[in-house]
Amino acid sequence: MQAFLKGPSSISTKPPAAKERGAAGAAGSSGEGKRLKPIPWVEKYRPKNVDEVAFQDEVVAVLKKSLEGADLPNLLFYGPPGTGKTSTILAAARELYGPELFRQRVLELNASDERGIQVIREKVKAFAQLTPSGSRSDGKVCPPFKIVILDEADSMTSAAQAALRRTMEKESKTTRFCLICNYISRIIEPLTSRCSKFRFKPLSDKIQQQRLLDVSEKEHVKISSEAVSYLVKVSEGDLRKAITFLQSATRLMGGKEITEKIVTEIAGVIPKETTEELLSVCQSGSFEKLETLAKNLINEGYAVAQLVNQLHDTVVESEDYSDKQKSVIVEKLAEVDKCLADGADEYLQLISLCALVMQQLTQNT
Repeated sequence: MQAFLKGPSSISTKPPAAKERGAAGAAGSSGEGKRLKPIPWVEKYRPKNVDEVAFQDEVVAVLKKSLEGADLPNLLFYGPPGTGKTSTILAAARELYGPELFRQRVLELNASDERGIQVIREKVKAFAQLTPSGSRSDGKVCPPFKIVILDEADSMTSAAQAALRRTMEKESKTTRFCLICNYISRIIEPLTSRCSKFRFKPLSDKIQQQRLLDVSEKEHVKISSEAVSYLVKVSEGDLRKAITFLQSATRLMGGKEITEKIVTEIAGVIPKETTEELLSVCQSGSFEKLETLAKNLINEGYAVAQLVNQLHDTVVESEDYSDKQKSVIVEKLAEVDKCLADGADEYLQLISLCALVMQQLTQNT
């Protein structure tokens, strides 16, 4: 009886299941083939070769000479975020090795990866000791060394940096190192002396505008010239931030024209009218009004750190305050900024700042 029950069940259930799986697999593969994966514009428009790197003319000139001779020194790239440090070395590595050998010859470690002393001693050292072999399929000269890219190197511990210096010396025949950081002062002296240093400057407004207009044209984005200028101003020389804001604004508007107001909202910038209102309330001397305005600012979701930055520029550039008033207010702004970075309560810091500004603006009247 059991044998009789087993037989038909196995016959009846297995083939349809297999058919269903096959059909599902076919549908899945065809669907995946048709659907294009959305890529962030920052990655999509990352420079593919050294010539495409914007504004960093000195670095590009030196790298191009090095690439012609297929030789590179140890490199140290430093400068503000979003100026093209990582993009430049990756573009140079792709030009050196081509797409086939790139994965084998380049080891990239970021701050998100573990890069303590043990990783430097084991993983980096093991990679550096391997002698590269093989040639490019397109017949171009392939250099006899590998590249280790240590991104965000200023977040490495001093012990890990110290362990790296001996490896850099010993494996100089087979490996080149490229350290990338925002603050060169955090890299130990023995490492900086072993590298050719290149400073990446914040991008000029003209170059940023040009790049943003190129991206807008390729992505068919309608954007006003005022909005482009404001994007450049808000991003402060960081092209990555500017392109990210542009993509966010495009998604928000859904095909409509992007205006300066939309950029303000996307970037989290506090409107000029709000900062002016805050200063005029401070000048009025009414603490009740000040408290209400401070609560409204917090409830609106504005970041107090952003307000501190904007108030700093407003106070320094203003001609309505004496030098003494400016110095006292700016010192308080610095204290509040530090407290916010350490995780202090935003509302209390805002009230503390406004109370001091009010004191300074009302004591002479």
